[in-house]
Amino acid sequence: MNMNPPLPVPPQIPPPGYGPRPLGDDPAERVPITNPIAAIEAILRQPRRLMYSLRQPGAGGLIAGMLFVAVVCSLIYGVVVGSFSGHEQWWAAPVKISVGLLISTLICLPSLYIFACLSGSQARLAEMFGLVAGLLMLMTLLLVGFAPVAWLFSQSTEHVAWMGALHLLFWFVATIFGVRFLNAAFAHSNARSSAGLNTWIVIFMLVMLQMSAALRPLIGRSEEFLPSASEKKFFLSHWADCMDASYKHRSRGND
Repeated sequence: MNMNPPLPVPPQIPPPGYGPRPLGDDPAERVPITNPIAAIEAILRQPRRLMYSLRQPGAGGLIAGMLFVAVVCSLIYGVVVGSFSGHEQWWAAPVKISVGLLISTLICLPSLYIFACLSGSQARLAEMFGLVAGLLMLMTLLLVGFAPVAWLFSQSTEHVAWMGALHLLFWFVATIFGVRFLNAAFAHSNARSSAGLNTWIVIFMLVMLQMSAALRPLIGRSEEFLPSASEKKFFLSHWADCMDASYKHRSRGND
């Protein structure tokens, strides 16, 4: 009978590259972000530097700067959206797009913080707000990058539904990149699972889509700035109505 005690199991050492590198381990990531231009450079070239700065005391100025950039960029893209119809849409579309993005963020922020806490994240509410501000800034920067393409199509077609589909495609691509930034930042918050964040992403996208229907029209003209209380629609119903109206318009044009 073997009476020798079992050999102790050595502790497992994570292999190199296991898990995300700690924020700030590179001196370049610890360089302060002092203005909105630096924030734009950081989120495009050094997103870890932005994540690190949001954890430092006095990050409120950085968050305000990112929100300022997001509002300015959404107004610029809104002008391009409004150029399709002109008239009152020159100012109505930018206002609706910028206000809609901010309201969607405020609506979804509490659920993001709750999901983060349930996932074991140690991020504070102010840090989560800053990360969402970074998401909005990256989204709107990409939309401004798409603006020349959107303007070209808006001046060369008259179909509202197809222009709406094009803007929706640009919004979807911009959201994907914004979510990638948020997901990378979430990985540094000691969260045990990403299920809560993935659930929130779906909620956030649905809220923004419904906001586009609630603030209609963003493309095309209407006698009213906002739809009346009797014209409430789910965004899928709104899309179906737009496609139907576009089909009828084309049918009349072919007669």
